Amino acid sequence: MAIFGNNTAYVAARAKSRKSSLMDRTRLRQLIQQSPDQLTVAVADNGYRTEIDLYAGHFSGGDLVEAALTHNLQAELSNIMGLCNGKVRSLVEIYTGRFRYHNAKVVLRAVDNEVSVKKVANSILPEESEVNTPWLKIIEEANTIREAAEQMRRLPFGKALISIGEDEGLQAYEDTLDRHYFKHSLSMLQGGAPDVRILRNHLCSELDHRNIINILEGQAFGLSVEEITEALIPGGRLITERNFSQAAGSRESLLDVLRQSNKFDSDGFQNVISTSDEERTLDPVITWLRNRESAQMQRMSYLHPISALPVIHYVSAKVQEVEDLRFIVRGRMAGLATEVLEAHVL
Repeated sequence: MAIFGNNTAYVAARAKSRKSSLMDRTRLRQLIQQSPDQLTVAVADNGYRTEIDLYAGHFSGGDLVEAALTHNLQAELSNIMGLCNGKVRSLVEIYTGRFRYHNAKVVLRAVDNEVSVKKVANSILPEESEVNTPWLKIIEEANTIREAAEQMRRLPFGKALISIGEDEGLQAYEDTLDRHYFKHSLSMLQGGAPDVRILRNHLCSELDHRNIINILEGQAFGLSVEEITEALIPGGRLITERNFSQAAGSRESLLDVLRQSNKFDSDGFQNVISTSDEERTLDPVITWLRNRESAQMQRMSYLHPISALPVIHYVSAKVQEVEDLRFIVRGRMAGLATEVLEAHVL
């Protein structure tokens, strides 16, 4: 038991150390100011040199950075999992399991939109990373999303995908993957141990946030209460299955439901909704909810410093860094203004 305890302390310490070497806001702000040509060098200098060198012979510009970032993230996740054992590993795996679902979505979208395997291998699932070989094989061999789902039948969510009706489109597959991830993960997080309870609460928050976005999007598109309710995923705490239809009814009823929780800053949320209306985009709401998740994640890693939580916090921060860098590089290449990039990233 002592060895296991020591391993937990060791892995948590390693995760904190890696977390401290991630880019802070100042470094990201400096990157946003760079020209597209300078960005590749700047990203390499900030911890991605090995991967940039690995792909430099194949790609250039945004494709080069994208492939390098993905490869680095996959290698880092594999590396951090290799350090974990016992209970810590099982908890970290529940969180990192989401990336397998993400890859399944990438494959289904590629097959449905007839994107070539070469194009996917050039950016989202680089072929130099062995993890991606089975995914790329599915894109190469499947002609329809149904065929792709058939090839995923041995994966944890395979049965759920195969049970989807023959005539359903991509959205049904993506919704099924989301539902399966949360249902499966929450069912694994049973018991009253503090780290288990806190991770379960965090996943419930993510679910609530996703449902809030689905409700606001559905209302903006003029969907009926029934259509919106159908898209919601059970398991959240702020919006429970019992009050799905109330929350989906109108903007005001959604706010009424959220006001019932003393753990949710409903005034702050109402302000950000007003900003969102003025700017005619849900971006401010998405950013506000994302910041709420980050703050929760940070708090939970400090509350239980010798547990799986600092490791999960590091993984989440690393994923965020890669997403921010990807957005900055793609944004600069597309000529987006620095103010737009700063609003999304900082």
